[in-house]
Amino acid sequence: MEQLDEASDAQLVTLIGRFHEAALAEVYRRHGGAVFGLARKILQNTHEADDVAQDVFVRLWNHPDRFDPLRGSLRSYLLNDTHGRAVDLVRSLNARRAREVKDAQRSPVVAYDLQHQVWDLAVAEEVGRALTTLTAEEREAIELAYFQGHSYVKVAEILAQPEGTIKSRIRTGMRKMRTSLVEAGIQGADQ
Repeated sequence: MEQLDEASDAQLVTLIGRFHEAALAEVYRRHGGAVFGLARKILQNTHEADDVAQDVFVRLWNHPDRFDPLRGSLRSYLLNDTHGRAVDLVRSLNARRAREVKDAQRSPVVAYDLQHQVWDLAVAEEVGRALTTLTAEEREAIELAYFQGHSYVKVAEILAQPEGTIKSRIRTGMRKMRTSLVEAGIQGADQ
């Protein structure tokens, strides 16, 4: 079909089922703005809305047979999928925040003696050295998350980066720091 802009949504979905990339691009041109807009309205976050919108169109690409034109329009189908994915993400983020708060409240407060204070200073010095081995991006993400107490979501928002990128930077940086601390003889860094 040469004139995709004249094809019906159902015809485009059929072409998507035949791995016709231009058909997916046409569906995105027609409905991408509405999908992104709904996701952004629910999530109140552009990066998360981008992720949800991408997920909705990837799901359409992978499973075009799930769309049934007899049950409604393609736009309704895509917006329904967007709503469900966005609400699931909101619930997941809220549950994660609640777990983080609960874990923070469970942490026992222990009185430190002089020996513990000296040990903490020595460990802090080694942690400072380990931080210097990281890239600027890894160090910035770790400092915001661990030293300033921000969640991954907040760090991603502050740095204007996708949450997955931030998690990856933190994970990679923490591995590098663990290696540096083990080499410096800090017990427990290898666990």
